[in-house]
Amino acid sequence: MICPDKEFTLRLRNLRNTYRDGLLNDTLPFWLPRSIDREFGGYLTALDRDGAVLQTDKSVWFQGRFAWLLATLYDTVDKRPEWLEYAKHGIDFINARCFDTDGRMFFLVTREGKPLRKRRYLFSECFATIALAAYGRAAKDEKAVRQALDLLRLVLRYHQTPGLYEPKVNPEVRPMKGLSMPMILIVTAQELRKAIADPLCTEVIDRGIEEIERDFLKPEFKAVLETVGPNGEFIDTFDGRLINPGHAIEVSWFILEEARQRGNDERLIKLGTRILDWMLEWAWDREYGGVYYFRDVKGLPCAEYWHDMKFWWPHNETIIATLLAYGMTGDTNYAEWHGKVHDWAYRHFPDPFWGEWFGYLHRDGTISTTLKGNLWKGPFHLPRMQWYCWQLIDRMIGRL
Repeated sequence: MICPDKEFTLRLRNLRNTYRDGLLNDTLPFWLPRSIDREFGGYLTALDRDGAVLQTDKSVWFQGRFAWLLATLYDTVDKRPEWLEYAKHGIDFINARCFDTDGRMFFLVTREGKPLRKRRYLFSECFATIALAAYGRAAKDEKAVRQALDLLRLVLRYHQTPGLYEPKVNPEVRPMKGLSMPMILIVTAQELRKAIADPLCTEVIDRGIEEIERDFLKPEFKAVLETVGPNGEFIDTFDGRLINPGHAIEVSWFILEEARQRGNDERLIKLGTRILDWMLEWAWDREYGGVYYFRDVKGLPCAEYWHDMKFWWPHNETIIATLLAYGMTGDTNYAEWHGKVHDWAYRHFPDPFWGEWFGYLHRDGTISTTLKGNLWKGPFHLPRMQWYCWQLIDRMIGRL
């Protein structure tokens, strides 16, 4: 971790306060205690701008995501009893209502926990894994940690066994794979490793990084693709040409964080910054500012109508990635990028009246919808960014 110069140290001190105070005095108070379902358990996260409940169906993703956040804050920030209690509230609901009989998890349940939808993807299981790991670490609950490890093994079995669950596209006609699984497996194993020193975690991380570098990085485009053939083949379709800058930038900081965990591993730093350098060029809207949602690697029209909208989470991930890259390399280009993305995001996303952030903006930064939570947005990307950047700045300039 580099020692920043005096000018940037002053900015870092201000940023540290922005992230810390935003987390503790704005983001968390928006969600707590209003999202805690005292009647049926778990969390209600489909909230309007003012916190009014828009629907009571529960995203299983957010049962895991929010429980992870609360347990992590208890473990790393302040041992507030209510944070651990609220984390257990989510863990209990996950175990009581969110698992199917085959050991896999649902995607959406009713307020009472009756299953509404189960997807082919393994993200509910990954978020439950990190929740169980974080809670087990915070509460010193070895049973929860063991459950997290068993759940990761289940995820790997489904992911690595052909035909065990229905593919998205007929593999006999067009075999392909997505960036999302190696990406999420990296961070899932990183979080589990904090709770248990099982060699499987590092094995999963190594395999994920290797697969991404080998198959998804395309030097000919200077881009990271979302979908490729089974051996990294380029597929010249809408899906195959798609770039999701937020996802790829998220990958970059997962790799940089792994480099940090391994004593500033130079190879991983070069890989993480290479991805970040490429994707910043693809991501940034030079006319209106902000991070695009989708791009086509050949510069052709994107199929999705929201391709040029500005979503909250790619900005959160880019703020983390650029700050971490600066902290690990000392390259002032990353400090400049961080300032550019941070300043644009903080001008457009925060709600000055009700708190928290709007999630969905038009290309020019105007508000598309006022909701604060749905199946995809809730207490995760924003508070994770605020927590991580606060902790990162503390490491960069010492405890303030």
